[in-house]
Amino acid sequence: MPSRPSKTLDTFPNPAPSRDYLIHMEIPEFTCLCPKTGQPDFATLLLDYIPDQTCVELKSLKLYVWSFRNEGAFHEAVTNRILDDLAKAVRPRFMRLTARFYVRGGIFTTVVAEHRKKSWEPQPKIDLDAFPAQSNTR
Repeated sequence: MPSRPSKTLDTFPNPAPSRDYLIHMEIPEFTCLCPKTGQPDFATLLLDYIPDQTCVELKSLKLYVWSFRNEGAFHEAVTNRILDDLAKAVRPRFMRLTARFYVRGGIFTTVVAEHRKKSWEPQPKIDLDAFPAQSNTR
């Protein structure tokens, strides 16, 4: 049976809930419709998140993204809606959605929206370039 678009986002248990780690996804085939002209808009979605207790299941994410194909939406609205739906389903510690829309009327649009769990603070970033490489020669 062929797949169909769906607004359902399934999750699965985070295999390492005691650790902050980043999940990065690139979704290069996002489409929706311009609410003014009805013409298709194309974008690459970049999803970055630090899960808490659950992670988003990839097939459901694919079907969810597909569900926007025939919907009219402004870039800003659809980016924030997708982030809200994902944050509600996954309840991550942190989530960022970057939507890079292809040119329309000579203008490229990028929309970035973020969600942060109220009690979560990021771990300090470790700059590995700050430590010089050790030489094996003595």
